[in-house]
Amino acid sequence: MTLRFSVLASGSTGNAFYIATEKEKVLVDVGLSGKEMERLMEEARVNPEEITKILVTHEHSDHIKGLGIFARRYKLPIYANEKTWKAMEGAIGKLELDQKFVFQMEETKTFGDLDVESFGVSHDAAEPMFYTFHHQGKKVALVTDLGYVSERIKKTVEDADALIFESNHDVAMLRMGRYPWSVKRRILGDSGHVSNDDCALALSEIIGNKTKRIYLAHLSKDNNMKELARMSVENYLNDHGFTVGSGIEIHDTDPKTPTRLYEVG
Repeated sequence: MTLRFSVLASGSTGNAFYIATEKEKVLVDVGLSGKEMERLMEEARVNPEEITKILVTHEHSDHIKGLGIFARRYKLPIYANEKTWKAMEGAIGKLELDQKFVFQMEETKTFGDLDVESFGVSHDAAEPMFYTFHHQGKKVALVTDLGYVSERIKKTVEDADALIFESNHDVAMLRMGRYPWSVKRRILGDSGHVSNDDCALALSEIIGNKTKRIYLAHLSKDNNMKELARMSVENYLNDHGFTVGSGIEIHDTDPKTPTRLYEVG
């Protein structure tokens, strides 16, 4: 079996990602209640009893809301960097010592038949980081919650077979929306979130010959729409020499509905 994955939930209300090989079944973030996680996994045809570990990106509640309860229920080890552990300990409750592991930023760990590479992002958290997953020459990259896409990140995730990439907001919708200016400034800043336009620009620089699928992730429910995000990215890519729909597919993600389990061929 090659790499299989599902974006179980993605958005400002909760995030969870599942990726699997024959030997490893990994969750990245548990940003929904334990009950909701189980519903999403059942819908995606993922057995929570088979999960082998949980990786954490950062301590914001839409990424760790159900982390403690889920890890205790299924007796799972959790991996996060030291600053994230410190920042989230009060929110996730008591864990056994053999459930707590450190995964530092800019490190690659091998779990069974899966290599996982961590990389830092610019976001207003203690030490936020995301991951690329490697198995049998296939590569899947998960990149959300970042204010801008650095050259280092582009280099790390370029030419992935599948990209789960942030397309958080439409700038005009955000500027005209109901959020106070302090929140708007945070979202638009270098430690905030990537807009549809910035997502499209970054994708045009990291899509490679192997890239077949792009999932637009972490959409704001107040300052974006799936159709708008997809149209913005598709139009930009088509205008810059890519043919969306022929070779490259763009997919939506949702805060309450998992994407279909996809096998990277």
